[in-house]
Amino acid sequence: MKFIFHMNKLLLAAVPCFWIAFAGCHSPTTPAAPASTVGKVELYDSSAARFIDSNAVVEVIGRHYLWSEGPVWVPAKQMLLFSAVRENKIYQWNGKDTPVAYLTPSGYTDTAYRNGENGSNGLALDKEGRLLLCQSGNRQVVRLNAPLDSPRAAFTILAPNFKGKKFNSPNDLVADSKGDIYFTDPIYGLPKHENDPTRELAFEGVYKISPDGKVTLLIDSISRPNGIALSPDEKILYIGSTNDRHPRWYMYPRDSSGDIKGGGVLLDGTALLEKATIKQGGDGFKVDKYGNLFAAGPDGINIISPAGELLGLIRIYNRPASNCAFNETKDVLYITAADEVLRVKLK
Repeated sequence: MKFIFHMNKLLLAAVPCFWIAFAGCHSPTTPAAPASTVGKVELYDSSAARFIDSNAVVEVIGRHYLWSEGPVWVPAKQMLLFSAVRENKIYQWNGKDTPVAYLTPSGYTDTAYRNGENGSNGLALDKEGRLLLCQSGNRQVVRLNAPLDSPRAAFTILAPNFKGKKFNSPNDLVADSKGDIYFTDPIYGLPKHENDPTRELAFEGVYKISPDGKVTLLIDSISRPNGIALSPDEKILYIGSTNDRHPRWYMYPRDSSGDIKGGGVLLDGTALLEKATIKQGGDGFKVDKYGNLFAAGPDGINIISPAGELLGLIRIYNRPASNCAFNETKDVLYITAADEVLRVKLK
């Protein structure tokens, strides 16, 4: 089922048609959604009503991207940036017009042909508001070395390798208020995944980049580490796993130095996956001001409490959600979903 779970790694050009057909064949008894409807909000716990309305509208703000990913809201410029992984581009949305190309190339800067996932994936801002990128093609974590309002493909490399060996394909990242950067490194960006001949690390890791530039391996035991985020007080590091059969979300307490101590499974998503229409493991996610995870996974954006309880779902029709991002006041959620970018206004 890898092709289904990781369509973000093997995306076809005709994404909308493919996913409509896909959803239909996996749920033949479910009536097709109206053409104007791209999703809906489902609440499973009354506590979710304080931050999202069950009647909230799922709006489309952009279409026709080759796997949209890694959204980040930039408060200083009042703009949304997101990756189009298969296009090797970042797009910009100003809140009014159609998204436009912002930066190319974004993740692979060599001229030699390379198959697979080449563009940037996860995007984030550091404590100074500078743009951080996970580069799948270049297999490194970088910072944009150009002003946000006049971007160009100039990068400062923050994590070039681990002990001299190339990363697999840095996927998603988050930065804390002290300058530490955390990122995941699954095998999705490698053309042949775990069997790729250019693979140099025998594990898929979760890493920390310290302000002094030191790269530390924190975890090497999670299968397909993907999304990553911090709790509002930065005391907990959350990690999502896109394991083919047992997607999970993990939580790890942090110590005063930013390293992890203990931790384990927050929520096992196996049951969600088994009953889902869109068969997808856990992907990118963000944490709201109450500490809830808004996590891309089976059937859309799953809303998970800090205690690991499933509170609700922003169901996305006919296509998998890959990631999401809040605006600075966390009352608007942006969602990347295959070929589309969506918006949901919260309470």
